[in-house]
Amino acid sequence: MQNLITTYDPDGGMLISTNSSAFDGAQVWAVIALILAIVGGILTYFLFVKAKNSPKGKFVSWLKKFLDFKSMWIEALLKISYYFLTIFVILSSFSYLALGGNGVLLWLGNLILGPIVVRVAYEMFMMFVMIWRNTQDIADNTKKK
Repeated sequence: MQNLITTYDPDGGMLISTNSSAFDGAQVWAVIALILAIVGGILTYFLFVKAKNSPKGKFVSWLKKFLDFKSMWIEALLKISYYFLTIFVILSSFSYLALGGNGVLLWLGNLILGPIVVRVAYEMFMMFVMIWRNTQDIADNTKKK
């Protein structure tokens, strides 16, 4: 049985109704998903990531490195998003031409300064990736000795 909660707007008499059983079901599923995620995360960490035995197979070895954050995807994602955002800034700057007058100055400023600002921001993000990579290299070199 569906329970509809009906509310009337005192000013306009507008009817607002919601299906409370569907909303309750979504809340129950959210709680179940939260519990399963906590249990699954703990089991994955202790049984797979921190397991003492080495994984067998190329895929399982890659998966262990991926889940243990030995391989990072952020560098590739940052590069792809940099290209996307730079192209978007350049192409969207042409929308200022429709404004006329000062729009030409806005277009020129955005066309020149937009990619520079995007580049500086991404270089700041990439510095963290480079620091991580250099720290990883130092750690690997000290383990070998």
